[in-house]
Amino acid sequence: MGFLKKNTESVEPQQPQSDITHEKDLEKNFEDVKLETRQTSVDNGGSAPFIDPVIEKRVVRKIDWHLVPLLMGLYLLAFLDRSNIGNAKIAGMAKALDLTADRYSWLLTIFYISYILFQFQVLGWKRFPPHIWASWAIFGWGVISSCQAAVTSWEGEMVLRFLLGVFEAAYGPGVPYLLSFFYLRHEVGFRSGIFLAAAPLATCFAGALAYGITSGHAAIANWKLLFLVEGLPTLAMVPVAYFFLPDSPQSARFLNEEEKRVAVARGVRQTGTTERVGRISFKDVGLTFIDPKAICTALMYFSCNVSFSSLPVFLPTILEEMGFESITAQGLSAPPYFLSFLITIGSAWIADRTQQRGLTIIILSIIGGVGYIMLATTSTTGPRYAGVFLAASGVFPCIANILPWVTNNQGNDDRRGAAFVLLNLIGQCGPLLGTRVYNTPPYYVKGQSICAAFMFFNGLLALFLRTLLAYENRKLDKQYGTIEEQKNRIAATEGSEEAVVEANSGVENFGPMYRYVL
Repeated sequence: MGFLKKNTESVEPQQPQSDITHEKDLEKNFEDVKLETRQTSVDNGGSAPFIDPVIEKRVVRKIDWHLVPLLMGLYLLAFLDRSNIGNAKIAGMAKALDLTADRYSWLLTIFYISYILFQFQVLGWKRFPPHIWASWAIFGWGVISSCQAAVTSWEGEMVLRFLLGVFEAAYGPGVPYLLSFFYLRHEVGFRSGIFLAAAPLATCFAGALAYGITSGHAAIANWKLLFLVEGLPTLAMVPVAYFFLPDSPQSARFLNEEEKRVAVARGVRQTGTTERVGRISFKDVGLTFIDPKAICTALMYFSCNVSFSSLPVFLPTILEEMGFESITAQGLSAPPYFLSFLITIGSAWIADRTQQRGLTIIILSIIGGVGYIMLATTSTTGPRYAGVFLAASGVFPCIANILPWVTNNQGNDDRRGAAFVLLNLIGQCGPLLGTRVYNTPPYYVKGQSICAAFMFFNGLLALFLRTLLAYENRKLDKQYGTIEEQKNRIAATEGSEEAVVEANSGVENFGPMYRYVL
């Protein structure tokens, strides 16, 4: 990894350094950043070294263009490989594997059993170099997904779906955690929203792609061709992830030396250190598991996942039950998800700008709940199809706002990582319910009603958590003074020991300047 030198002119190519030299260079650059001339402005409360805003903006823009699209594209493939079984079912897989309603439900459930059991892999993003960790996960689920085209029995498909859950659990759940290594607290939500928008986009793309594949006459069964066409591109992305996914901002090849120095300074401003990967505090992990705030977001994730897991895999069947032919149902499943894709990005941006993530989730939960009520209580095609649009526009954007709320409200990297483990251990149990409630065709009233109830319950949980966080912020204001009071106090004592200590601490870690995002 190329690291930060003050003089970047006439630098000769260097031989690979030993681990000892590398660590010394890292420490030196950390000290350089800490000792660099500071401006303890009122804007940042004296909490960070001076960073040229023009260069910082360029750094963020480069990370946006090089990191987020790659992670989003990989998640699109992951979600496509996970949910294309819904399209394969009505493209001939049900008949070929003799899938009864119960057998199909078990194919969906077995994926989430392994997905839950292997959620501890989220911490792998911190323990191992991210480019190696991601490449291994991508290779695993790409191979398993493609092998579904060769399956000849329900039992064989059950084994493959279990293994698919193992490898996908190593990637998607930990990416919002990885993004917190690159972005500041007020930046990470929008980027997480873009990443998670790949889920509705993948489902939209799956419907359009399935329509194109199943409308032809290939030499092999359409459902087998579907698995191959959507699985093999994943394997092609393994070398891309290995060579182009950066482990940290300061190791990113797309940043020059000056930009890397700014990236390091941003890291110091976040957490007070540049060492974000490699060590885990199990004490912080344990404290997170009993934190009411982490438990509440996990229950919210559970509520949303009841719908999030079932809608993509059952929507083609729901549309087919409305009276559309199989091929038409594939195509009609795409538009609701495209709208959801746009709302996912838009709502995450609004929540970041206003720092009101709880209110955003409450509104989206109501929209999704109303959509499911329309699906449960109407029998004509028009209102039911409109309900699909509302349901998709509530469920996916809710997920995209819950995940950054986790990173916003845990005060160090270990606790953020542990919160994601807890989030997924509890939250991913939602699909165990969601994939087994759609068993009353043709209108699936029970499944739609249960999803509606959980969407409204999610809104209530968001209201409770927002109230709790506001109470905690008032306690912190009383203990340390308001943020504005602290900024004025630090500005008045610039150069004192108190100001220096505060300047070298991370504003996103627990401390006097830390406040929860509502």
